[in-house]
Amino acid sequence: MVAGIVLPSKPTTVLASANIVNGVYYSGNTETKNVSLMINVYWGTEFLDSMLKTLKDHNVKTTFFVGGSWVNDNPEVLKKVYAQGHEIANHGFYHKDHENLTAERNREEISYNHQVVKATIGVDMNLFAPPSGSYSKTTVKVANDLGYKTIMWTRDTIDWRDHDADLIYSRATSKMSGGDLILMHPTAQTAQALPKILDYIEQNGFLATTVSETLR
Repeated sequence: MVAGIVLPSKPTTVLASANIVNGVYYSGNTETKNVSLMINVYWGTEFLDSMLKTLKDHNVKTTFFVGGSWVNDNPEVLKKVYAQGHEIANHGFYHKDHENLTAERNREEISYNHQVVKATIGVDMNLFAPPSGSYSKTTVKVANDLGYKTIMWTRDTIDWRDHDADLIYSRATSKMSGGDLILMHPTAQTAQALPKILDYIEQNGFLATTVSETLR
């Protein structure tokens, strides 16, 4: 534990209908129509205003997994995201390969991010998405000890690599199911695809909501 930081209590168990592998969550509750957009943020700040406007226009609250180093550089942007009612979650401090980190380094990455976010918006986060999806049993144990659920994804838009709005839309929506956790980042093409993705969700009877709500 980082000195002076009170971390949340250990995560509670979610419904058996969630896809949990070795303590890691790959989907939410598949018995609901809830889905969640997981927006991972270390870069792409210039596209967040557009994405936030789209989310607001659709009356959607979702989850932003933020990097601590990004928060240090963009505290006012984080405040804006949080003020609009979105859930804030932990994406590590320096975007490290957590699978290859010691227990202490895993703890530092998660705890330091917790500290800077708490200092900025007063929130105790309890969801952790390992950067690049890289984690080990040690990562999961450390996260759990710090009061965090470790979150992966059900579907990946791969928008950081493939700058194609149509492809991002297809990856986000094809064969969508309740409980889906949909990974994306702030890119120009993701911002372009987002209105269409949210239209699809609404028109097909799904509800876009936060990761915490989707896990229930």
